[in-house]
Amino acid sequence: MSIGHTLLGILETGPRHGYDLKRAFDERFGHDRPLHYGQVYSTMSRLLKNGLVEVEGVEPGEGPERKRYAITDAGVTDVAGWLGRPEKPEPYLQSTLYTKVVLALLTGRDAGELLDVQRSEHLRLMRELTQRKRSGDLADQLICDHALFHLEADLRWLELTAARLDQLAREVRG
Repeated sequence: MSIGHTLLGILETGPRHGYDLKRAFDERFGHDRPLHYGQVYSTMSRLLKNGLVEVEGVEPGEGPERKRYAITDAGVTDVAGWLGRPEKPEPYLQSTLYTKVVLALLTGRDAGELLDVQRSEHLRLMRELTQRKRSGDLADQLICDHALFHLEADLRWLELTAARLDQLAREVRG
């Protein structure tokens, strides 16, 4: 996810302070990975330097002055371009799971056990996401569905790899 583009998109709905940007980001997109304040302010500094946002006003606060950021026309154009570009599909051709299976076989460890442990972890996370999906709003349901579909694909791969483990072991050990 592009943090900069996401913050620009939020600003397109109206000017905000850094604190408000963080809160809006976290509410919509940061359930599992909230932004750090430093990340918000360093991103805003970069966007300001690149002419994609401007400081609309500065207000005194209890601590440092609070800058109110607004998106510029160049920022709106940048967000529109980003939204219009398709994301590159991630084929996962060099996944960590595959690497672990091959290394387990190369080093004489039990790759079947590794696959079983990973399968258990995937199922645990799927149960957690399914519960979150049941109790969440539509946005939460959609993001959970996205994650669940990826986990289901991983589970299919784990099963296929387990079925081919003997053959893979022969090939890996040469």
